[in-house]
Amino acid sequence: MNKFLASGMSKFWRVVLGIMIITVVSITSNSASAIAASSWDNETESYSGKQEMIVYRSPSCSCCGDWLDHVKKHGFKIKQDVKTDEMEAIKQKYNLPSELASCHTAIIDGYVMEGHVPADDIKRLLKQKSQLAGLAVPAMPVGTPGMEIGNTKEPFSVIAFNKKGELQVFNSYESY
Repeated sequence: MNKFLASGMSKFWRVVLGIMIITVVSITSNSASAIAASSWDNETESYSGKQEMIVYRSPSCSCCGDWLDHVKKHGFKIKQDVKTDEMEAIKQKYNLPSELASCHTAIIDGYVMEGHVPADDIKRLLKQKSQLAGLAVPAMPVGTPGMEIGNTKEPFSVIAFNKKGELQVFNSYESY
């Protein structure tokens, strides 16, 4: 009987040990991913001007929240986070050229920021006090702030636009 109890206890402790190992591995991997820094976390532009923005986004889009985390890490404050199904109307209200549309629209100091615009580009535009209407990263390129998927990074451009709808490249990211 002791042999039976001993083998039963042994099996019990093996199960407990297995559960403990799985728990430790899970906690470790979650901590590692939480600690892993984004390549977009490094600041290349300093900025001390207006930092509050209003953000309009679809209630069903998760990447927009990741972009918000990115801009907050760079010192921007979210004055309003408006979740709406009326994104097309918002883009029209701010005269965003349709070819520049992306998943969210932010307004800061009168400028329109469309899509996954890197925070340092926003800071550079704000410091220039430009006559531009805003910046956009059209579509949702993989690798942009909030659209990071492992080491996959698509080349993309940040497009500047004026109130007449004229476009120009503000910054390009080929390898980053």
